[in-house]
Amino acid sequence: MPRRHLHTAGAAKAPLRSALRTLRTALDLPGAFPPEALAEADAAAVAPRLPDRDVTDLPLFTVDPPGSTDLDQAMHLARAPHGGYTVHYAIADVAAFVAPGGALDTEAHRRVTTLYFPDGRIPLHPPALSEGAASLLPGQTAPALLWRIDLDADGRTVRTEVRRALVRSRARLDYAGVQRQIDADTAEEPLALLAVIGRLRERLEIARGGISLSVPEQEIVERAGSYDLEFRAPLAAEGWNAQISLLTGMAAADLMAASGTGILRTLPTAPDGAVARLRRTATALRIDWPHHVSYADLIRSLDPREPRCAAFLQECTTLLRGAGYSVFTGGTLPSPSVHAAVADEYTHCTAPLRRLVDRYAGELCVAAVAGREPAEWVTAALDALPKEMETGARRANAVERECVDIVEAALLKDRLGETFEACVVDVRDGDPAVGTAQLADPAVVGRIESGDGPLPLGERMPVRLIEADPGRQKVLFAPV
Repeated sequence: MPRRHLHTAGAAKAPLRSALRTLRTALDLPGAFPPEALAEADAAAVAPRLPDRDVTDLPLFTVDPPGSTDLDQAMHLARAPHGGYTVHYAIADVAAFVAPGGALDTEAHRRVTTLYFPDGRIPLHPPALSEGAASLLPGQTAPALLWRIDLDADGRTVRTEVRRALVRSRARLDYAGVQRQIDADTAEEPLALLAVIGRLRERLEIARGGISLSVPEQEIVERAGSYDLEFRAPLAAEGWNAQISLLTGMAAADLMAASGTGILRTLPTAPDGAVARLRRTATALRIDWPHHVSYADLIRSLDPREPRCAAFLQECTTLLRGAGYSVFTGGTLPSPSVHAAVADEYTHCTAPLRRLVDRYAGELCVAAVAGREPAEWVTAALDALPKEMETGARRANAVERECVDIVEAALLKDRLGETFEACVVDVRDGDPAVGTAQLADPAVVGRIESGDGPLPLGERMPVRLIEADPGRQKVLFAPV
């Protein structure tokens, strides 16, 4: 899970674009695709390996951020004839386009994940595939791994299958539009059921002790020829959509566990010290956390639109550190096998256009349902995948961290010496004169250093901007 989401609602200005170009070079990130990989992608886009099963009559739809073209998932939701619900979830079939051991496959293992910037992305696969032939774009027939997950009336899984099929999405929807339709009660049933099933799954998540963090997003917005940063709280529709992905990831983990071979996304339980530190932060931010209230219950009670709650939710992401991937064979599950935030066994399998491991998890699940051994190219790659994914995650985290710093510095570079209202949301262990301040406006979270003793954790105070250079310095504040 990202430490901080960052989204561009409009075109970034020239100084910001220049700093982001410099960042791409400084971090030694992947550049252009090798000619051999591009040639393979172009050939595969014209002639992929297609399945015999045709389910293009199923009226699937996608739900993604506005303007998205790398569409991994499409869904159709229905009421079952005798009660309960049927979830059809189509996942882009990347293996239909990428030949094992080829130049395209080799390059995907080098890149590992798609990297996102405020002004664009560095894709895992060439755009001819990720934004073209392999993407589940509306009106386009494409190969997919089509999941069918039958749920009972309470939203519990009662049956799962996944098979290759040709699919065709009918509509590309975005979160805000979906939310408006559902709130206005104008959504047709397959879309309206996203709220119904999403809420049922959220209740089950509560019952098993799982946690979904509604971390606010920092959004770059154009305003009067300039740009600004604002915090945007996630919509309920984003949470419902995420529940469908979580449902599928949990179903995939069950299939792999039953077959004896797989790769799980795991997260150990947070150590007591980390939770104790979070309790101190809650106290400092004046968030009431009685000892009889669980961490999960507290999170669900917070309003991410409130600045102090938003700051606390950001701090909560520290409990997600330590997540990784664990391979198992021979029917022996890893220890731990559970993802602590999901509170169940879980795997990544729903974003193969953007994340390398998902292609392999999908192949393992198709083989498990068919009752056959996974392909040799799949099992041969398993042992190396956790380390590859760890490397890719470090790179993605570095990009995210540096992008936030650059955007904030670019926004404030002409305001050196100005005073802002801020809240001290964190102080460094062992050095309480150094910490983190969250500004009320603009939506900036930056380093603060005091030369006059400990910072007042959780207090609102005026701060002065003393450094901000998108090319060299991160933002730095000092108490007034």
